[in-house]
Amino acid sequence: MGFVFSDQMLGTFVPIVVYWLYSGIYILLGSFENYRLHSKEDELEKNVVPKSTVVRGVLLQQTIQAVVAILLFKVTGNDGEVATAPKSWLTIVLQFIVAMLVLDTWQYFIHRYMHQNKFLYKHIHSHHHRLVVPFAFGALYNHPLEGLLLDTIGGALSFLVSGMSSRVSIFFFSFATIKTVDDHCGLWIPGNPFHVFFRNNSAYHDFHHQLYGSKYNFSQPFFVMWDRIFGTYMPYSEKRAGAGSEARVKED
Repeated sequence: MGFVFSDQMLGTFVPIVVYWLYSGIYILLGSFENYRLHSKEDELEKNVVPKSTVVRGVLLQQTIQAVVAILLFKVTGNDGEVATAPKSWLTIVLQFIVAMLVLDTWQYFIHRYMHQNKFLYKHIHSHHHRLVVPFAFGALYNHPLEGLLLDTIGGALSFLVSGMSSRVSIFFFSFATIKTVDDHCGLWIPGNPFHVFFRNNSAYHDFHHQLYGSKYNFSQPFFVMWDRIFGTYMPYSEKRAGAGSEARVKED
């Protein structure tokens, strides 16, 4: 007798598994110095938190996310999805787009405010910026309150506003997870489709993590429209610096 996993369970736990699997790929690729935006020496020197602490912090956030996801599916009636007529591909694409826009909007304004409010930055958001040199599995390393407010509630809003089912959410949140990990991977790999289709990518977000870029490039994880609209967009270029690349201010 085989196990049957509900869409609710898959929607809750598949993105967590995807997070660690996709991060693992970048851990292996990180050994290629030519792809790195920062050297390994920079990572060891500038980051002020050990990776073991990062792992524990991410696992805590994912635990909170899982609890909220289960409760959300229960409240919305998506916990044991009754068979319904399958949605058209057009409907699913539109739900993806709406969810992406909602998530981007929420994260831009909350993220930017956490930089502008000195108390929130010092006591909450600075946890994430302890990783001056981002790496893949540190993507969700945040203060637990920030993780709840920025990521978990933002994800819940995108789910509710878009009207997606728990089955569709499996794919959307797995995609959003992959994109978030990619943005923090610290690598600039030629031909990476996320670099081709999204201006908001690993170099764009890496620039934000540097001291000279902390007032710019707040948008995440998909588009850059809010940065452009509110004047916080800073274009970058990937300049070769020895055996690697570095995201710097783009010179006209």
